[in-house]
Amino acid sequence: MKKQIKTNLQTLIIFSLFTIFAVSCSNSKNRKQKENSKPNIVFIMADDLGYGELGSYGQEKIHTPNIDKLAQNGMKFTQFYSGAPVCAPARCVLLTGKHMGHAYVRGNNEWASRGDVWDYAKASADPGLEGQWPIPEETITSAKLLQKSGYKTAVVGKWGLGAPFTEGEPLKQGFDFFYGYNCQRQAHNYYPLHLWKNEEKVPLNNKLVVPGTKLDEGADPYDINSYKKFTQNDYAPDLMMDATLEFLESAKDQPFMLYFASPIPHDPLQAPAEYVEKYHKEFGEEEPYVGNKGYFPARYPRATYAAMITYLDDQVGQIVQKLKDMGVYENTIIFFTSDNGPTYVGGVDTKFFDSARPFNSEYGWGKGFTHEGGIREPMIAVWPGHIKPGSVTDHIGSFQDILPTFCDLAGIETPEATDGISILPVITGKKNPEKHAYLYWEFPSYTGQQAVRLGKWKAIRQNIFKGNMNIELYDLEKDIKEENDVAAEYPEIIKQMEEIMVKEHVPSEMFPLFPAERKKKKEKEKGKKKPV
Repeated sequence: MKKQIKTNLQTLIIFSLFTIFAVSCSNSKNRKQKENSKPNIVFIMADDLGYGELGSYGQEKIHTPNIDKLAQNGMKFTQFYSGAPVCAPARCVLLTGKHMGHAYVRGNNEWASRGDVWDYAKASADPGLEGQWPIPEETITSAKLLQKSGYKTAVVGKWGLGAPFTEGEPLKQGFDFFYGYNCQRQAHNYYPLHLWKNEEKVPLNNKLVVPGTKLDEGADPYDINSYKKFTQNDYAPDLMMDATLEFLESAKDQPFMLYFASPIPHDPLQAPAEYVEKYHKEFGEEEPYVGNKGYFPARYPRATYAAMITYLDDQVGQIVQKLKDMGVYENTIIFFTSDNGPTYVGGVDTKFFDSARPFNSEYGWGKGFTHEGGIREPMIAVWPGHIKPGSVTDHIGSFQDILPTFCDLAGIETPEATDGISILPVITGKKNPEKHAYLYWEFPSYTGQQAVRLGKWKAIRQNIFKGNMNIELYDLEKDIKEENDVAAEYPEIIKQMEEIMVKEHVPSEMFPLFPAERKKKKEKEKGKKKPV
C-alpha cells in the first residue's frame, strides 16, 4: 500500500513539474510577444464578397458567426472602399498604397501575348502561360517594408500580380512564404491540378476538369449524382488553411504579417458537401445551375454559395483560435475585408441574398463597376486592448490606406509616394484623425470609368471608351443606391469633380483610359508588328 502511495506521489510530482514547465514556456512566449513593441498583423481578404453578405452587415440568410464576432470585439467600418472593382488592380492598390490613377496594375491583364493563356489545360501544364502581368521588381509594397523592419511575411490564397518566375511573384515582392494560386484563371477551379508553394509547383490529387465543362450529355440536372465530377479530392481552400496554420506556428516567436487572400466566394460554386447540405435543408429545393453563365454547374447554387461563405467564416475562426493557442492573440491586429463587390455570373444569385445591401448588386452595379455595390466593402478591425469592442465608424477609407497603416503599426516611416492615410488613429479612437479630402478611382475596363467620393457626393463617369465625358452626380446621404443623377442641379460640384479627375489621372501606357491614349497604344503595338 505504501509502495502504491509512493508511486502515485512520484507520478503526481512529475506531472506537476511538467505542467509548471509547460505553463512557464507558454508564459515565456507570451512575455516575448508582449515585450515586442511591434504587433502581429493578420489581413484577411475575401474575393467578390458583397457589402451585405455578413451577418454583422445585415445578412439574414448566410451564417458568419466568427466574422461577426470580430465586429463584436472590434471596429466595423461603414464607409470603406476597395481600390478597384475587380481582383488584380484592387490587390495592387492594397499592397502599394497607390490609387488607380497612379497604380501600376489597373485591370486584369492576362498577358495574352505569351500564347493561349485562357486555355486552362495548357496553362495548367505550362507555367509560362500562368499568371497575370507582373508588377515591377522595384515596386514598394507593404510586405517589403515590413520584411525589412523584421517581420516574417506570408501570403496565402490568390496572388494575381505576377506570373511564376517573373519579377512580380510574391517572393520578389516582400513575402517570405507563399502558398496558393499564382494565377487568377487557375483559381476558376477549387479542385485544380496544382497550387504553388513559394516557387515550387505542387501537384494535387485531382483530375483535369476545365472551367466551363457542362453536365454529361443526357445527365439529369436534378440528380445530385450528375455533378460528381465537379467535386474531387484536394479542395484548395483546405490546403490553404493547412499552410496558414503552418506559417503561423513557424512565425510565433517574431513579429509576423499574414495576408490571407482567400479565393472565396469567387466562382465557381464548389464547397464541401456537409456545408452545402446544411443550407440545402434551410433553403429547401431549388433549381439547378447548369453552367450556362460560365464556370461549373451546381445542383444547389444558392446553398453552395452560402456554404462557401460559411466555410470561409469557419477558416477565420480557425485563424483566431490558432492565435489564441499560440498565446499571441492579444498582440495581433486582425483586419477583414473583400477585394470588390459581388459577381453576376456562374450561378450566383445576388438578388436572393441581397448581396450588396443597401446598394444595388446586379450587373452594372456590383463587381466591375465603380458604383457603391462594386467598391464599398465590409471592413472590420480587431485588436484586444487597443480597439473598442463593438465600435462603428463612418470614417471614409480605402485600400490605399492599408500600406501607411501597416507602417504605423510597425513603427516605420511611410514612403512619400503613397495616396493613403493611416487608419490607425481611427481604429484606436484618437481624436481628430486625418481624413481624405476625396477618394479617386479609375477603371480602364467595362467601357472605361472614373469615380470620385467627395464628402456626401459621388461622381461617376462611364463609357469613356466611347468618348463619353459627362459626369453623373449622386448625393449618397439621400440616394444610397445612386439612382438619381443630380448633376444638372450642381454645376459647381461637377466642375470640382472634373478637376479632381484630371488631377489624379496619370496616363498608363499599359492601361490606357481615354480614347486618345488607347489609340496611341494600338498604333504603338501595330508598329511593333511591322517587319524590320
